[in-house]
Amino acid sequence: MKAESRATQITNRYLLFLDRHIEDVIQGRTIAFMEINRIARELAISHKHLIYTVQKEKGNHPSYFYNQRIIAAAKEFLIHSTLSIAKIAFLLTYDPSNFSKFFKKWTGETPGSFRAKIKKTNLTTSPFIF
Repeated sequence: MKAESRATQITNRYLLFLDRHIEDVIQGRTIAFMEINRIARELAISHKHLIYTVQKEKGNHPSYFYNQRIIAAAKEFLIHSTLSIAKIAFLLTYDPSNFSKFFKKWTGETPGSFRAKIKKTNLTTSPFIF
């Protein structure tokens, strides 16, 4: 069995850290998202080394994966909760206007249109519609 390279270990630790950190923010255990340089310090590596390593291993800047995970959390709330978009924005430490802009930048649609599309899809694909 081949051992993981150091670069793979760093990348995996970073991605695992992101998952835990985002959950901590959502649960209120942490009040704000950390910047990449702070995450690097938490992982006991330099900011530049983290960026270089993740880009080399995954092909994208570490912030890309950070943003993708925040978007994934937002989508989960939009799909599986009745929370208002403003409340979801607050849980993810955004003001509603900036959250909508952020969401649209990464998904191509606003949180409201995403939620409406999901509801419409669920209604039209439900086997129990008479």
